[in-house]
Amino acid sequence: MKQDADDLSHVRTSQLSCHSARTTLRTFKYRIYPSRKQIIRLDYQFLLCREMYNTLLRRCRKEYRTSGTSFNRKAELCRIIKGIKDEDSRFNAVFSQSLQNVADRLAKAYQHFFRRVKERKVGKRVKAGYPRAKKRVTSITYPQFGFRFKSEDRLQASKIGSIPIVLHRVPRGRIKTLTIKRNRAGQWFACFACEVNEAEGTPADGEVGIDVGIEHFATLSDGTVIENPRHLLKSEKRLKRLQRRMSRKKKGSRNRRKAVRRLARHHVHVADQRREFLHRTSRALVDRYGLVAVEKLNESNMLKNHCLAKHIQDASWDTFIGMLRYKAVAAGAELVEVDPRNTSQMCNQCGNIVLKALSVRVHRCPHCGFEAHRDVNVALNILARARVGQTRSHACGDLASTPVTEAGASGVIESGTIRGRPHARVATAGRPGL
Repeated sequence: MKQDADDLSHVRTSQLSCHSARTTLRTFKYRIYPSRKQIIRLDYQFLLCREMYNTLLRRCRKEYRTSGTSFNRKAELCRIIKGIKDEDSRFNAVFSQSLQNVADRLAKAYQHFFRRVKERKVGKRVKAGYPRAKKRVTSITYPQFGFRFKSEDRLQASKIGSIPIVLHRVPRGRIKTLTIKRNRAGQWFACFACEVNEAEGTPADGEVGIDVGIEHFATLSDGTVIENPRHLLKSEKRLKRLQRRMSRKKKGSRNRRKAVRRLARHHVHVADQRREFLHRTSRALVDRYGLVAVEKLNESNMLKNHCLAKHIQDASWDTFIGMLRYKAVAAGAELVEVDPRNTSQMCNQCGNIVLKALSVRVHRCPHCGFEAHRDVNVALNILARARVGQTRSHACGDLASTPVTEAGASGVIESGTIRGRPHARVATAGRPGL
């Protein structure tokens, strides 16, 4: 039976309305503290899941070589799993649906492989990426049941036992899956994927364009500057020292394992600092502004600049925009992604192109005399393009624009929706006429 957040008698959670078809999946992550015996069981289950994945992959390859077809569907893989369990009793130590999730992971890997092959045929420059054998598995998933909250600080999981959990907030909605994972620092987490019905928020009245950068993390069109915390650079000296200490240790020794764990913990600390900063900043923006405009950046291409790649990754612009995107859903705000071409060269006042190098930090227009910081001019141009993208309407009179969907297709959507879900819109706007 599927577990519901209401199983906890000490909390109240919002229930899904049976009349509402628009829901979204949210992940709630909690720290857990398994005992030594439970860690041994989890490590053994990870080992068996890895072995099962690699066995299924070998069967698929062998079948393709012999008959030209492959067992790449989940139902076919699950039948193979049943036969393997009958032959080898070791796999009974893993919950049955967790093994079925291994088949689901491999089936999805094949689906993505076939999708990329089709994209290559139409001219896209992507790697096909045939599924490879796994060296390690660091998580197991309970897709439907096999887990429950035993109390407010205990999580009961099949084949593992009662695990202490820090339930710092209650998972909302209906819990669909549970994933138990371990990071490289040896920390354990329980991640609940919940189907929630987002409450419609009242959007703020303000509008803002945001220019992300390295000198300043973000510059707003109203002149506000959000400084770049540079978490990686501040911790770089200690990270280098820990890296040197680890490299001196003998490979395979206990001291080296300790040094690896110590280095991994500090990397996790830096990542947690960055994530907290991005969460706080994105939440403040969507609560303050009803329209948030950003550039549609291709960060993978920017990372080819080896002089700036480290700083771009430390800023995590893609993660920041992704947080703005899903938080706009609950806040009732609009997120508009605009074409970034010439936003730094075009004058916001007269629309003329004023060429300047990246090192020039002040925009001075020789045509109209407008002078402002380079990033402020860019933010103003972003906001102007977002407004131009809003001027088109569809037959019902609502504002419409061209969204970017997960599949890459574009189409007209209603105002106040995002990929079929209510309360926000993610749109792209073209360049305004010069």
